[in-house]
Amino acid sequence: MTESALLFHDVCFSYQGMTRDLICGLSAHFSRGWTGVAGANGAGKSTILKLAAGLLAPGQGRVSIPGETIYCPQRTDDVPERFARLLADTRGPAARLKGRLGIHQDWESRWENLSHGERKRAQIAVALWLEPGVLALDEPTNHLDAEARDMLFGALSAYAGVGLLVSHDRRFMDGLCRQCLFVDPPEVVLRPGNYSQGREQAAMDQATLRKLGDQARQEYQRLKREAAKRRSAASRADKRRSKKGVARKDHDAKAKIDAARLTGKDGVDGKLLNQLKGRLSQAQDRMDGIRVNKEYATGIWMQGQVSQRSTLFHIPEGRLDLGGGRRLEFPDLSMRPDSRVALSGVNGCGKSTLIARIMDSLGLEPERVTYVPQEIDLAASQGILERALGLPGPELGQLMIVVSRLGSRPQRLLESVEPSPGEIRKLLLALGIARTPHLIVMDEPTNHLDLPSIECLEAALAECPCGLLLVSHDENFVRALARERWHIAEPVRGQGKFVLEKRLSV
Repeated sequence: MTESALLFHDVCFSYQGMTRDLICGLSAHFSRGWTGVAGANGAGKSTILKLAAGLLAPGQGRVSIPGETIYCPQRTDDVPERFARLLADTRGPAARLKGRLGIHQDWESRWENLSHGERKRAQIAVALWLEPGVLALDEPTNHLDAEARDMLFGALSAYAGVGLLVSHDRRFMDGLCRQCLFVDPPEVVLRPGNYSQGREQAAMDQATLRKLGDQARQEYQRLKREAAKRRSAASRADKRRSKKGVARKDHDAKAKIDAARLTGKDGVDGKLLNQLKGRLSQAQDRMDGIRVNKEYATGIWMQGQVSQRSTLFHIPEGRLDLGGGRRLEFPDLSMRPDSRVALSGVNGCGKSTLIARIMDSLGLEPERVTYVPQEIDLAASQGILERALGLPGPELGQLMIVVSRLGSRPQRLLESVEPSPGEIRKLLLALGIARTPHLIVMDEPTNHLDLPSIECLEAALAECPCGLLLVSHDENFVRALARERWHIAEPVRGQGKFVLEKRLSV
């Protein structure tokens, strides 16, 4: 493993079709240890990771990459390359790594039946096993339950190379990172300390800039008022120096005007005005040079209607085959029109499989159900974007207002060739909102979302009057929104039998 640093030298990058650079003038030094990369969905975090891994070439500048690099994307659709080799490796380091991340020997053969959390652990296990000089992880905690996050944290803490980490998990970023790169296009700032320390410093810097900006605006306005006074005084002086309107034979008046011109007494106001114009221009430059990040309106009122049906769905007691000899047993399940239910359990216990069963049993009109799945592949993401772009202008405008208030910039989304997973989830939810749903079903809704977006989504769902079914490992999110919990547990660990129990409170 190399000890060299990863270096960005005045890097600029934009995707085809963009009207301006997504990343501009990025110069940064990444030494060994973990660096967090933070910013809103669509700001360019994944782009920076791909530049660091050599998967994208900068439009300007250069990236110096030390040795082998690995980029672990957010999506986990495919079996990782060399996963079979890791499973076959019986040496001590590989065995310890597989044990630390809970990797099972049969995972490759039943990849399609694995939870996304299990797939994510497999993806990262291969990356750590290969010991690259640079490891770029894009949302590694997505889909992971609390136990799996602890396992992953321990494994990543032992990594000795240059690590770049994009994550919406604040505790994870704070525990691993010694510095953070804050991305707010086109500006990118590297700050020492973990995520929380960097955010605190950024907030202090913005407060200082706002104060300086206010002072600069006040000084500019003061000079403008002073300039207006002097302009008026100079105008009066010009009139006094003018012989226009003086009688031809009034020689005394003309002599006084000539004397004033000779001494320059009445020209003082004009000179002062010219001096003030220079100061006013300098004040304008100072004011323009202070860049305060724009604060966008957040929060949405999510429309919804309560269904007139007595129940949204009913599934009689039964069981589901989860593959690999595992099964999920559940009692009678139903939801009332205003029910707010959280479905919880460890990775691989059958939550998404049960959601699929529920979706198949719904008697509601399809347009009255808004469903946001746990993962949306690239082809589906591009289809969702194309559907949105095909809407009439007014409808597209309303859709983009919702996207903006969930924390993404519409212009960047509309110009995207490959929208980020976080952006596409917001867009899918916005499309569903427009249909005034009777039921919203979201499988791991906080995955891929930045922290401000999670807060916006939570506020939006809290105001929605229709039925709500959530699958989430984010306990704060669940407690804020759900009134009832369906929890899946494994009574005897290792036997592969999971049982769902209903609880009246979260």
